Amino acid sequence: MHASISAFLGHLRDERQASPHTLRSYEDDMTQFETYLNERFGEGTDPTQVDAKRLRTYTVWLGSQGYSASTIARRLASLRSYFRYQRRQGIVSGDVAGGLRNPKQPKRLPKLLSIDDMIALLDSIPTDTSLGIRDRAMFETMYGGGLRVSELVGIDLGDIQIDEGLILIRGKGRRERLCPVGPAAMHWIEHWRVERRPSKMGEKAMFLNHRGTRITTRSVGRLLEEHLVRQGLDPSSSPHTLRHSFATHMLDGGADLRSVQELLGHRSLTTTQIYTHVTKERLVDAYRSAHPRA
Repeated sequence: MHASISAFLGHLRDERQASPHTLRSYEDDMTQFETYLNERFGEGTDPTQVDAKRLRTYTVWLGSQGYSASTIARRLASLRSYFRYQRRQGIVSGDVAGGLRNPKQPKRLPKLLSIDDMIALLDSIPTDTSLGIRDRAMFETMYGGGLRVSELVGIDLGDIQIDEGLILIRGKGRRERLCPVGPAAMHWIEHWRVERRPSKMGEKAMFLNHRGTRITTRSVGRLLEEHLVRQGLDPSSSPHTLRHSFATHMLDGGADLRSVQELLGHRSLTTTQIYTHVTKERLVDAYRSAHPRA
């Protein structure tokens, strides 16, 4: 099975253009499945020997190991993709993994910052140093465009269209979109471009660390935590909280779901619909707290 997993990962990398993060996830999932087969069945590492019964026992085993429903669902999704690939290659016949059912997911709504807290956070970032100006520009851009942190750090100088108020964003699956980020973000981006000091000529990254090279996603998360603590806000909020807050504030402000989907770069409208649950809950909370008959 090891050779077939390598071929599958190569297919994802070369033909599906999967990101390094996605490839690592698939590799981890498939390696765990191969190890399980080796330890449980010994000879069962040949993909042609895997049947629906063995896949069901693997699902039960995952549950017994204490994995969350979302983790189990991801591992099963990896198996479905792997066996679909094997079928297209003519290695297995039939849809071996097609009958796998995901465990029921608990409904978890995304963590948010209120509009007031979001504005207070941005306004609290000190801008008396060049790195402070960078931080203000970064977080204004993240919130202004609802960007993933990976999209933020991937922005290059040539991606910014100041006059139009747009940034070319490279999202998941290398899909590109033009994203408006608003005048506040563009204002601070212009300030940062004046302060920006790359470590070498030709450095194209927009946002740099203190060494003058492209900043990492981990550094952005650490910096956000520092600014949250300074403002007295929940330090467990992550860069993705800014994206969630953007989407919810847009819908609360009257934006339609399809537009928010496009702005977030979601391939499916279903992914965006979680924010309708957020806004409905906020409406119910407001009603219950304010109406005399609630």
